[in-house]
Amino acid sequence: MPRNFELKARIPSLETAREDALRCGARFVATVRQTDTYFVVPYGRLKLRQVDGEGSELIYYNREELRDERWSQYTTIPVAEPIATRDVLAASLGTRVVVRKSREVFLHRMTRIHLDLVDGLGSFLEFEVQDAGELESIREMELLRREFRIGPGSVVRSSYADLLGEVPIR
Repeated sequence: MPRNFELKARIPSLETAREDALRCGARFVATVRQTDTYFVVPYGRLKLRQVDGEGSELIYYNREELRDERWSQYTTIPVAEPIATRDVLAASLGTRVVVRKSREVFLHRMTRIHLDLVDGLGSFLEFEVQDAGELESIREMELLRREFRIGPGSVVRSSYADLLGEVPIR
């Protein structure tokens, strides 16, 4: 299962984070609108990601949320029929929460930088450092934390799904 090294932080300004991304040499890729439907599962997290005007995918991931930076193992599967897939999974497992966001995607070396405006939550920044070996991934994360001035007080250990609520929707 692939893995990456992640960090999420609340940010006061998407504009400032955008400037930081460009200043540190990140390349803008796209702005997308995503809807993530999380399902009730006994272990890890399972979500259907639908991207407006693009494809959909089923994403399973598992990570400990005890540290600011954390390793996440994940698997993705393209989904040709997202509405039918969502309905079957909701009927069989239950829907936990739906997260809607606008996401700006930047690439910096081996890192995907996400600038997110999450409906009901506000502005966030995420780093997803691809696994290039533990030491190299940690160095990349440290560099980006400095470049974006991410202090411990702004780090969020919870997923957007957790922040929006834990009550399952049936």
